[in-house]
Amino acid sequence: MQVREIEDDGLPVLLIAGEVDLHRSPELRAVFQTHVKACTPALAVDLTAVEYIDSSGLATIVEYLRNAQDYNGRIALVGLSPRVRTIFDLVRQGEIIPIAATLAEARAALHSPPA
Repeated sequence: MQVREIEDDGLPVLLIAGEVDLHRSPELRAVFQTHVKACTPALAVDLTAVEYIDSSGLATIVEYLRNAQDYNGRIALVGLSPRVRTIFDLVRQGEIIPIAATLAEARAALHSPPA
């Protein structure tokens, strides 16, 4: 797994590639923790290049969401492949975390009033 951070028109974006599994989740957790400590108000996570995510990767994302709620932080996921999307749909996380096809859609979801 590789994680690269960029900023797109003021929106922090994490570009994740590879597999997000038990062995890589701690690295992702550390990246998320820097955003929790900074109280990042909105964060897009681009999973376009993610080939596989397991329950520990999913738990890491949910943990970030829970921690970010303490300061009203928001997260949106971008570009999930059908295989990765199936995992999120199976555990109904798409009902809690906005899932967008594009970064523009994610930006719109992050700037709309919370559901």
